[in-house]
Amino acid sequence: MAQDALFDAGGGGEFRAEGAVSADDQVGARGTSFFAHGPGAPLAARMRPRSLDEIVGQDHLLGEGKPLRRLVEGSGEASVILYGPPGTGKTTVASLIAAAMGQNFVGLSALNSGVKQVRAVIDRARRDLIEGKRTVLFIDEVHRFSKTQQDALLGAVENRTVLLVAATTENPSFSVVSPLLSRSLLLQLVSLEPEGLRTVLRRAIEDKRGLDNRIRVSEDAIEQIVLLAGGDARRSLTYLEAAAEAVEDGGELTLETVRNNVNRAVVRYDRDGDQHYDVISAFIKSIRGSDVDAALHYLARMIEAGEDPRFIARRLVVHASEDIGMADPTALQSAVAAAEAVQFIGMPEGRLALAQATVHLATAPKSNAVYMAINKAQADVQAGRLGPVPPHLRDGHYEGATRVGSAVGYRYPHDDPRGVLAQQYLPDELADAVYYQPTDHGQESRISQFLGRLRGIVRGRG
Repeated sequence: MAQDALFDAGGGGEFRAEGAVSADDQVGARGTSFFAHGPGAPLAARMRPRSLDEIVGQDHLLGEGKPLRRLVEGSGEASVILYGPPGTGKTTVASLIAAAMGQNFVGLSALNSGVKQVRAVIDRARRDLIEGKRTVLFIDEVHRFSKTQQDALLGAVENRTVLLVAATTENPSFSVVSPLLSRSLLLQLVSLEPEGLRTVLRRAIEDKRGLDNRIRVSEDAIEQIVLLAGGDARRSLTYLEAAAEAVEDGGELTLETVRNNVNRAVVRYDRDGDQHYDVISAFIKSIRGSDVDAALHYLARMIEAGEDPRFIARRLVVHASEDIGMADPTALQSAVAAAEAVQFIGMPEGRLALAQATVHLATAPKSNAVYMAINKAQADVQAGRLGPVPPHLRDGHYEGATRVGSAVGYRYPHDDPRGVLAQQYLPDELADAVYYQPTDHGQESRISQFLGRLRGIVRGRG
C-alpha cells in the first residue's frame, strides 16, 4: 500500500508573504515566505516539505502526469479542492503550488474572512492579471464559508482570474456548493500509513531543521508515537517534540518517555462531518454483520471522541427493530433500557449500558422481516390501496352505530377455544395481502412455523 500523507502546520487568518498589505486590502503577495519558519517554530512547521522530493505519500495524486503534480510543478491550470483529514498536507501542497507559480499568493481563512474580503482579492487579482500576474488564492477550511461566500468565487474561478486552492477536512459533496465543485478538481488526501510516519519521524530526528540528532530515539518510542498519531503526520511530530523536550542532549528518548509525556491517542472524529456519519455507519453495519468486536471498536471511538451518547442509544433502538426484530424481541428491550440508563446515570458510566446493548444486538439472530413488512404496508398505503374499514370492525360505541352497520357481525376471537377464528380484517381490495414474512432465525423460526396456520384460520382456509 502506498504511503499516504503529507503534513501541514495549520494556522488560521490571512496568509501574507513579503510585501503584502493589510488584511483590509487583501492584496496578494509574491512568494511564499509565509510558510518559512524560524528555529523557534514548532517542529511540525520547521519540517514542512519544501519540495516534491520531501513529500511522503500521496502517490495517487503526485505521480507523473497527475493533476496535482502538474500544479505543484507550475504547469497546471485547474483550480483544486483538497479534501482530507488534519495533518495530511493540504497547506503544504498550497505552499508548493504558490512557490511553483512564482506569482501572487493570497491566503484566506473561512474563520475570519467574509464576502467583502473575497471580492477585494478578486478585484485585485483582476487588475494584476492585466499586467500578466496570476493570483493563487488559498482558502483554508472552505467548508466554513457560507453559500454566499462560495458563490462570490464562482466567476473568478470559472474565468481563471484566480487559481483557487481550497482545503477542507469535510466531504465537499456536503459542504461546498455544487457550482464551485464542478469548476474545480476534487483531490482527496489520505492519512499516512505507519511506514510513512516512521519516515517522517526519522527525518525529523536527523534533519538540521528538526532535532539534528541531539538525542537518540529508540525504535519502541517511534512505534508508540506512530500508534498514538493515528495517521496524522503533524501530530506525530508534535508528540515527538513534546517527548524530546524531556530528554537532555545526548540522552535517549525511550518508550517510557513517550508514555510519560504523551498518554492518549487522538481520535479523528468530527461530530458534524464525515467521521460522525462514517463511524456510526460502520458501527451499525458491524452489529448487522454480527461482528461484536468491530461493533465495540466503533462504539469506543465514538465514546472517546465525545459523541452524544443519546445519539448512539437512538441508533441502537432503531437497529433493534430494523435488523433484529422478532428474531430476538428482547433486543429492543435491551436497547431501550440502555437509552434510559444513559439518560439516568449519564457518562462515563453510561458507556457500560451502551456496551451491553451493543453486545446483545451484535450477537443476536438477525431478521429484517419487521422492517420489510412495514415498508410493504406503507407502500400500499402510499399507492392509494386503502379501501374502507370493513363494517364489522368499525367503532360501535355510539348511538346509531347499529343503524349504519358499524360493528354488526363482529366475532370475538376469545369465544373460540383456539383464541382465533375466521374473520376479515383487511379492506376488501387488500384481503389477500401478505406483509410479514418471518425468517427461520432465532425466535422467528417459531413464529414462521405457526404463522401459516394462523393466517389460514383467520382467512377461512384452515
